[in-house]
Amino acid sequence: MLWPMLFLTLAVAGIAVLGMLAVRVGLEVRRFAHAVGDGSERIARAADDLENAAASCAARIER
Repeated sequence: MLWPMLFLTLAVAGIAVLGMLAVRVGLEVRRFAHAVGDGSERIARAADDLENAAASCAARIER
């Protein structure tokens, strides 16, 4: 009866470790997604700024 209990204990401990790691991965994915979202917003703002600067330069050249 000792070996089945030992194997059951190890199996439960293994599942607990995998669950803990899954939670950590989920939290890191959420943090990474937030960082990607912030980066894409910054890129969009920079593209708008570049477009506005190009438009003002084009307007000066056409005069």
